[in-house]
Amino acid sequence: MYRVLLIFVFLCWTAGCAQYDQDKKRKAMVTNQLIARGINDPATLRAMRKVPREAFVPKSIREHAYQDNPLPIGQGQTISQPYIVAFMTQILQLKPNYKVLEIGTGSGYQAAVLAEIVRSVYTIEIVEELGVSAKKVFQKLGYTNVITRIGDGYNGWEEHAPFDAIIVTAGIEEIPQPLLDQLAEGGRMIIPVGPSNQRNLVLVTKKKGKIKTKKVLPVRFVPFVREKGEN
Repeated sequence: MYRVLLIFVFLCWTAGCAQYDQDKKRKAMVTNQLIARGINDPATLRAMRKVPREAFVPKSIREHAYQDNPLPIGQGQTISQPYIVAFMTQILQLKPNYKVLEIGTGSGYQAAVLAEIVRSVYTIEIVEELGVSAKKVFQKLGYTNVITRIGDGYNGWEEHAPFDAIIVTAGIEEIPQPLLDQLAEGGRMIIPVGPSNQRNLVLVTKKKGKIKTKKVLPVRFVPFVREKGEN
C-alpha cells in the first residue's frame, strides 16, 4: 500500500512538473516572440497566455509546442507559428460581442485563441480527420462557444452570416466573393492571398458596403483546399 501511494505521488509530481514547464514556456513565448515583435493588444496577449498550444499538437512533438515556428499536425497540414496566430488575431480588432468565422480549423489552436476573446467562433475544416480531432480538443478544454463544421470553406457559412470578422488560415490566389458578402458592415477579414511563392496577409475592411484591401505581411501558408470538382 505504501509503495502504491509513493508511485501515485511520483506520477502526480511528474505530471505537475510537466504542466509547469509548459506554462513557463507559454509565458516566455508571449514575452519573447509576441511582445518583442510588437503584439500589444491586451485581449490577444491574454488569450495567447491562456490557450495551451501543446493540446493542439501531436503528443510526439508537444515538447516543441512553443517554438517560434509552425509544426506538422498530420494530413499535410500545420499549426501556425505563434506570432502569426497573434498577429492575425490582433489585426482583426476583436470585441467581446463579436461573431467570427474561421476558414481552416486545422488543429483548432487559432479558433481557441479567438474563443477566449469573442462571443462565438464558427470554424470550417475540409479535412475530416482534423475537424473531428479539433472538436474533441474544444470539448475537452471547455470551449462551448466554438461551433465546428466539416466541409469546403470557400462559400463561408451563409446561414450564420454576417460575421463581424473573418479569418482564413490557408493561402489562396483570390479572395472568395462569398466571404466578402458575408463580412458585416464595419467588419474586418485577414486572409493569405497571392501565388504560392508570393503570398501576403491581406487585411480586408468593409465600410458603407465598399471593400478595401491592404497587404500587411508576406507569409507562407498551406494551400486552400477545395472539394473535388471545385476550382
